[in-house]
Amino acid sequence: MDQESGATQDSRQKFYKTTLLLAYQTFGVVYGDLCTSPIYVYKSSFSGELQIYERNHEIFGVLSIVFWTLTIIPLCKYMIIVLGANDNGEGGTFALYSLLCRHSRMGLLNSSHLEHEFVTCYDSNVSTKETRASLVIKEFFNKHRSSRVVLLLVVLLGTSMVIGDGIPTPAMSVLSAVYGIQIKDPDLHENYTVAIACVILVGVFALQHCGTHRIGFLFSPILIAWLLCISGVGIYNISHWNPDVVKALSPYYIYNFFKKTGKAGWCSLGGIVLCATGAEAMFADLGHFSELSVRVIFRVVSTRQSLVTLNKTSSLFFFLKKKISLIGLISYAFRCQFLPVFIIATLATVVGSQAIISAIFSIISQCRALNCFPRVKIVHTSNNIHGQIYIPEVNWVLMILCLAVVAGFTEAYGLAVITVMLVTTLLMFLIISTVWKKHVFLAFLFVVIFGFVELSYFDAGLAKLHKGGWFPLVVSAVVSSLMSIWHYGTLKKQAYKVSLDCLLRLGPCMGIATVPGVCLVYYLCCPANVGTFCPQLSCIPSDSYLCNHSVSVFDCSKSSGQYGYKDIRDSYAFETQLIEKISEFLKRYLSSKQMVVIEQSLHGAKTRRSGELRFQCQEASEDVNELMEAEEAGVVYMIGHTCVISNEASCILKKFVINVVYGFLRRHSRSPAASVQAGWRL
Repeated sequence: MDQESGATQDSRQKFYKTTLLLAYQTFGVVYGDLCTSPIYVYKSSFSGELQIYERNHEIFGVLSIVFWTLTIIPLCKYMIIVLGANDNGEGGTFALYSLLCRHSRMGLLNSSHLEHEFVTCYDSNVSTKETRASLVIKEFFNKHRSSRVVLLLVVLLGTSMVIGDGIPTPAMSVLSAVYGIQIKDPDLHENYTVAIACVILVGVFALQHCGTHRIGFLFSPILIAWLLCISGVGIYNISHWNPDVVKALSPYYIYNFFKKTGKAGWCSLGGIVLCATGAEAMFADLGHFSELSVRVIFRVVSTRQSLVTLNKTSSLFFFLKKKISLIGLISYAFRCQFLPVFIIATLATVVGSQAIISAIFSIISQCRALNCFPRVKIVHTSNNIHGQIYIPEVNWVLMILCLAVVAGFTEAYGLAVITVMLVTTLLMFLIISTVWKKHVFLAFLFVVIFGFVELSYFDAGLAKLHKGGWFPLVVSAVVSSLMSIWHYGTLKKQAYKVSLDCLLRLGPCMGIATVPGVCLVYYLCCPANVGTFCPQLSCIPSDSYLCNHSVSVFDCSKSSGQYGYKDIRDSYAFETQLIEKISEFLKRYLSSKQMVVIEQSLHGAKTRRSGELRFQCQEASEDVNELMEAEEAGVVYMIGHTCVISNEASCILKKFVINVVYGFLRRHSRSPAASVQAGWRL
């Protein structure tokens, strides 16, 4: 008993240590975007027509909107509710859709494919009893295929919006901080500022290959220093400029703000929403850490709400009265040298950029696993956390686009990210009602409360669409189209299969001889290229098997084998285990067949002689011996690239989608099996 209690205590201590370590790393990844928003949120809010409103009531109104926005969206919506809807520890829009596909069967993704791709460990601890609303919703989606198509398109739109938002966010964050250098040298040409921002961004993306855990360790002290710095400035400004600023926490000032500013105040919401842009990235980054570690830090940071309120307050009054940047504000408050403050603020924006970059890696990995994104290389950077990944191709493309934004745009608006929040709200309605099986009224209440806030921001953001908000929307539309085309082409490719009867007739009818050996065809189903490839050979192995994540024997059965994300796949060990399992299956299969024959003979009119039973046992032994001899003769791996070409009678749009776009993506994506041993192994 003492040994068991000691082992339990050690396990508990290890769990706490791991959680605290991950919680520390979240400072450098998850919360960077949320905590650095003061650098550019007020510059965007008090622009345009709102510049003429500088009285205390209007300033209090903006601060109150910021405070309650952070309370409603990041805290109440994401931290308390949405984080609990993770899919095996993965967060983001596509993770919610994957959860719906697995548990509610209302998606277009193949459920069997989902089971092979993810070994689910989801346990929501909710009632398994179906509610009336849950049954109605599921029946509606099952009956109308068009509704499932629309749902997938909405999810792809939301996913692409995160990617679209991930391009201007790092660029604008770094550029806003670098602009502070003009305080020291007002005559400095803007081209030098852009060049400095580009160098910093290149450095950020060059660090990504180090892995989330190393980046978290590196960036966490920077963000902690930033939070201490900005909190000190907040305390100073509250005591020095206006102690009554705490009154702004009252929602009354929101009403008063819109009453006095009217349309100008409503349009300013397009800039105020930037204070919550890190909320969706926080959810999408969940796979890099854990649900508990993210929530621990959210509570530790002084109920984070109070600290962020100080962050916003620190820049309001002095920013408006002196017309200087936040970096100049900090320098003035602490009477310190400009350079240290400039470095801290710039590094803090780098940390803020990391949240969306890591989120994009996670989202693309989820889309790729479910055939909604072209095959790219996934590098797992941690031996302990499977969600900590790095995607080289995506990293460098994202860097190039960020540099283009720095060179061509100077403003950022949260229209893309607020669209993602709306999609998340709609998906949560389905999850609450069908997966969690709660009362439909609770799901409806969730949509009404959070949807009203997000629709308000979305409507205000449309007013600034022509000032730069269109760019992430265009990127999102392109990415969404590419994902839809890839998914459509992949479905068409998987839908075309060669029947087993056709394969079995290939040899005799075409004069193809069989030789001893084992052929492994790597695929989930019997692919079309097998029927094309076999006639080109003068001989084929006598024993051929279909294998990938699942192993299907042509004329026998189906089994599955699972690999860990960091396991090294040894072909020799795989062959040995596969042959052993097939041998065991053959013995069990033929033995069960003999039992059926015995039962029939006992209850039937005819009796079976003992010689026939011995013949059955001898036949089973011969089959196993043939399999072993085939393995000794050699093992060959067969893999081919199935090409999808549109029919000549197809419309021009379909030809363009399949032949041009999908063909281009297929040719430039990674091979489905880059390291498969080819040829005979003797």
